[in-house]
Amino acid sequence: MNAHTSTDTSTGARNAPTAPRRIGFIGLGIMGAPMAGHLAAAGHTLFVHTRGQVPAALAGRAEVFASAAEVARQAEVIFLMVPDTPDVEKVLFGEHGVAEGLADATRDCSGGAGKTVVDCSSIDPIATQDFARRIAALGAGYVDAPVSGGEVGAKAASLTIMCGGDEAVFEDVRPLLHTMGSNVTRVGKVGAGQITKVANQIIVALNIAAVAEALVFASKAGADPAKVRQALMGGFAASRILEVHGDRMITRSFAPGFRIALHQKDLNLAMQSARSLGVALPQTAGAAQLMNACAALGHGQSDHSALVLALEATAGHPVTPDGG
Repeated sequence: MNAHTSTDTSTGARNAPTAPRRIGFIGLGIMGAPMAGHLAAAGHTLFVHTRGQVPAALAGRAEVFASAAEVARQAEVIFLMVPDTPDVEKVLFGEHGVAEGLADATRDCSGGAGKTVVDCSSIDPIATQDFARRIAALGAGYVDAPVSGGEVGAKAASLTIMCGGDEAVFEDVRPLLHTMGSNVTRVGKVGAGQITKVANQIIVALNIAAVAEALVFASKAGADPAKVRQALMGGFAASRILEVHGDRMITRSFAPGFRIALHQKDLNLAMQSARSLGVALPQTAGAAQLMNACAALGHGQSDHSALVLALEATAGHPVTPDGG
């Protein structure tokens, strides 16, 4: 698996001005709904499809279609934001999928010519490269653009977006990406965005595990975990994970911003990719086991900061007294 690393990066002005475009958005979950909302707020015409109910916040701001194929027929740029590799494959190539819409595109285009698929899901980099080849055969462009920042970043349009794709195709959609994110980087060719996202998820998981271990240790040793966190935020151990997820662990706020089950999926991708590359990821393997333990305890749909619950179970001690 080759990252095709590029020195080309882009962190230009947020919400860079762009002419109104016909945008498709497929997948309106915790992350997808606010991302689509930012595109609508920027003045773009929005066509959407989702498995569940269209969020009330998008009512009257988007035209809803019953299939991904119809979204692809109508839109110039089609964004995907769905959970996993099989979901992306189904949306693209299943019955009434995006590929069908590209093949049946209106007379203004020859097949998918002039259209671009932008996948913001976090999926297998190798599968991504295959999907891009199949979409290219229909005449359309493809950018993998997984995101980081969780529900908070999606709502604030402050996501970090890691992209892979042809430079010209990326430049065409870059202003749209800046509508949803504050840090947009083209890492290299197709698949490079997904490789970067896997690396991101390794770092985030290990940081969550470190914060969880530190707070469980401090609490069981008799210190006030809230004051320990406050003290650590002023030193070299300070991090966004300690700030946000450390607070969640103390206040027991595990409503999902990013679910344990999704982080499990991402760490599985990391371990599968590591095996194919012949790379050892011992700390990632440990974090993956903690995620698995947490899911086995029934917390798979909780925020990934709930990883602390697995450590609390082994210690027989909650970070805070009401944590049991």
